[in-house]
Amino acid sequence: MTNLLKNKKGFGIVEILVAAAVLGFMYMAILNMQGGNRDALLRIRGRDGAIEVAQQVLDSLKSVGIAAIPSKDAEDTVFDVPEINRKWARGLGDSATVTYSSQVTVSPTQDYTSQTPSQFESISHVYAKQVKVKVSWNFKGSTQSIEVSSVIR
Repeated sequence: MTNLLKNKKGFGIVEILVAAAVLGFMYMAILNMQGGNRDALLRIRGRDGAIEVAQQVLDSLKSVGIAAIPSKDAEDTVFDVPEINRKWARGLGDSATVTYSSQVTVSPTQDYTSQTPSQFESISHVYAKQVKVKVSWNFKGSTQSIEVSSVIR
């Protein structure tokens, strides 16, 4: 029995150092994989926020009516909307804020005009306007953007 206890050996310092090095490499690989996922999640949240901002701009244009939206008969009308900020929680009390800038382009109204002739005059009426909203934001040093189009009646 005493011979069995004398022949048992534990792990040596070299084995422990090799195991620690292997675990360290695996830990770094897992951290790098999660970093890519975090960036993809932030990019998706930024895009979702931009879609929300574009829809908000379109809804506000619809609520004011087509008479209040500036437009021209033969060419595009472009105007900027004040910047809009969106904020998301990022765990442990941290948050991310994204600033969105929007540009509205109103297409020429000649395709959405009706003529009503009478004995005395011909009346022209604009019954709809095609509007494109381009929302831009910065992500990691590059400018991202989306464009949403709608016809406002």
